[in-house]
Amino acid sequence: MVTNVSKAFTIRHNRADSLKSKFIGMFHKRYREQKEILWALKNVSLNIAPSQTFGLVGRNGSGKSTLLRVIAGIYQPTSGKVTLPAGARVGSMIELGVGFNVELTGRENIFLSGSMYGLQRKEIEAIYPAVVEFAELEAFIDVPIKNYSSGMQARLGFGLAVNLKPDVLLVDEIFAVGDEAFKDKCAERMTQFRTAGKTIVMVSHDPVTIKNFCDRVCLLDHGMVLFTGDADEAFERYHAVLHQ
Repeated sequence: MVTNVSKAFTIRHNRADSLKSKFIGMFHKRYREQKEILWALKNVSLNIAPSQTFGLVGRNGSGKSTLLRVIAGIYQPTSGKVTLPAGARVGSMIELGVGFNVELTGRENIFLSGSMYGLQRKEIEAIYPAVVEFAELEAFIDVPIKNYSSGMQARLGFGLAVNLKPDVLLVDEIFAVGDEAFKDKCAERMTQFRTAGKTIVMVSHDPVTIKNFCDRVCLLDHGMVLFTGDADEAFERYHAVLHQ
């Protein structure tokens, strides 16, 4: 449940990082630091039912990924609140490398990320083979993450997220990375999650992906909800926004 969530970011122009720049700004207005408030989300309310696959669509900069990060707890809302089912485990595949330490190996990052999700070492050891198998990174698992390609990072991140057996899975454009075989594997696992009654919230620009997976879709624009309903009508309205 997302209730009246707003999220503001402060953008600093002419950032004064040195004593010299601050001194000059005292006498020349054009060099003074100025702050601009950007509202990425504005009073967003969504009722996402358990076991539902819920899609977020909209133009770049509409607030989709920001909302996903707020639900994941990566960002704290400026106002409003997000309510998750009591005791629910949240798995997220939101951005390549989020939660990974690039200086550590794939193996080390699995254990680090697993512990951040609250798993004990024995629990991480139990899912470790499945994560590596899903990611198809057996030959690279002891290589530092900084040497991974974006596709390899995506495979490791998604492999970890789905093997945490989450009650809620958050996905941001996962089908935009990796080769066709990996995309098919992700789609199969997503279908398994839906069949098992898990809750999925996903962001995608691809109408086919949204229509294939989502029970309901929310259209965001400039941080506000324009529509919530079935996928066909959501994309009709989306196209109308694009042609305004």
